[in-house]
Amino acid sequence: MKIYGLTGSIGMGKSAVAAMLRREGVPLFDADAEVHRLQGPGGPLLPAIEARFPGTTGPRGVDRAKLGAAVFGHPQELKALEAIVHPAVQHSRKAFLRRHRSRKFVVLDIPLLFETHGHRKLAGVIVVTAPGWKQRKRVLARPGMTAAKFRRIVHLQTPDAEKRRRADYIIHTGTTFAQTRDQVRRLVACLGAKRVR
Repeated sequence: MKIYGLTGSIGMGKSAVAAMLRREGVPLFDADAEVHRLQGPGGPLLPAIEARFPGTTGPRGVDRAKLGAAVFGHPQELKALEAIVHPAVQHSRKAFLRRHRSRKFVVLDIPLLFETHGHRKLAGVIVVTAPGWKQRKRVLARPGMTAAKFRRIVHLQTPDAEKRRRADYIIHTGTTFAQTRDQVRRLVACLGAKRVR
């Protein structure tokens, strides 16, 4: 089984591409979705998060605003949260890989793939990209987003040009839905045709 990574900066259309890959029958592990599950209502990480960050959880799971306020701008607190979350996500990812070990290839959707050096152990990296103006328009349309917050997020991410330079495969979402879907289908056919060593 070959393991590919899917990544892209905020607002580039990575979630849409991930959904298209799933519709094409590709097993895909979504790290962000798994974090939401682990921290959602009744999530297994709630007791540990509440113990370390009192008042940040409730019946609906983690209160993202409160937890964000507790860790944003506080590197030690962020590390403490990551020490709770990352091992649990890794455990879920390993279980996903075991379930799909008979498949020719799988895709791991990892937003901060390059930032966390996760690309080093993969068969290849798929980068989702779009023009900067379209990225900005998409992100600023999100509830609660501001231009300053957008700039801050982009500053923390590996630049799109650098991601494209390091990519093995690129999906452009600045086109129509149909054109993006065609790119995804060609990619799936290409990955499916590769020999497994």
